[in-house]
This record gives sequence, C-alpha cells and structure tokens, in this order.
Amino acid sequence: MKARETLRLVLALLLLLWGGAVTARTLTEDERALIAATQRNDVETARRLIAAGTSVNAQDEKCDSAFLLAGAEGRLEILKLTLQAGADLKSTNRYGGTALIPACHHGHVETVRELLKTAIDVNHVNRLGWTALLEVAILGDGGPAYIEIARLLLAHGADINLPDNQGVTPLGHARQRGLREIASILEAAGAR
Repeated sequence: MKARETLRLVLALLLLLWGGAVTARTLTEDERALIAATQRNDVETARRLIAAGTSVNAQDEKCDSAFLLAGAEGRLEILKLTLQAGADLKSTNRYGGTALIPACHHGHVETVRELLKTAIDVNHVNRLGWTALLEVAILGDGGPAYIEIARLLLAHGADINLPDNQGVTPLGHARQRGLREIASILEAAGAR
C-alpha cells in the first residue's frame, strides 16, 4: 500500500471516529432487541418485533438501527422487513452514510440490489466525502461482487465522476488500486 493511500485511510478513520459521537435517545427494550436480532441475523425474532410495531428506525448509541444494520451487514430478509415497515431511506449511520454505502463497501450484492429498488439516494455523500461508488473503488477488492455492485450503481444513476474530498474520482481510485475490471466499467460509462 502506498504511503499516500495509507495516510488517506488513517485520516478517514480518524475523521469517522471523531465525527461518530452522537447522542441517541433512550431505546425501548424492544428496539434494542430488534437491533440485537438484526446483528445476529435472527429473522424470526426481527419479524415478530417488527410485526408488534417496534421501530426499525430507532438508533442506538452507535447510530445503528435495524434498517441501517441490516444494510451494512447484508441481512437481506431483515432488510426487506424493515423496508416494508417504513425504513427511513435518508437515515444515516455514525459515518454519515445511508444503508447503501456500507452494503456496497462490504460487497453485499443482493442487499444493494434490494436497496436500489427504493428511492435511496445513490449519490449520497458520507462524512468522508465518499459515495457508494467511491466505497466500491476505495474499499472493495475488485472481485465479482464489487464488479456487479459497480454495474448496479451505474445502472441506477451513480455519478461516475463525483470525486472524494481530495478530488479523486472513482476511476482514479480504481486505477490507483489496480482494480482493472472496475476501471474498465467506469471508462466504458464515460468516467474521467
């Protein structure tokens, strides 16, 4: 890893840690239980709690909600339940990202596909200045899951030239990291 890229990632992590301190309201037992069920992918418990009216948008001290956590962790069945229960597509996690951004970061193709069926903002920018497409180029490994996610994002209107806070575009990151297939996809879509 080049020194510049290492420094960028270290600074990004520090920014996330610094910007992540948010005070949450006190959650009910059921809201905490729903977040815990989502974390362990306990679909039946999540289904029962959601059916009983537990908020899928209530956020804990780490700014996790059942909806945001389901997106980040690729809990597809729970994500679908949260969407049916009125998940707030504009809600953001401690990093300032919507559910789509960490789903892309972690390579959860089916979760990304499900989120893109909604009105979620494909070009939302988190506190680092990164969009979902930038996360694919910066944090992805360039493998099949990330290639598919890049294609999905482009098909749903991702801005291929929207740069990060340092002015580096998704194509620039893909080239720097040697992600040839992703760079080719971006170039074919007109990235510069």
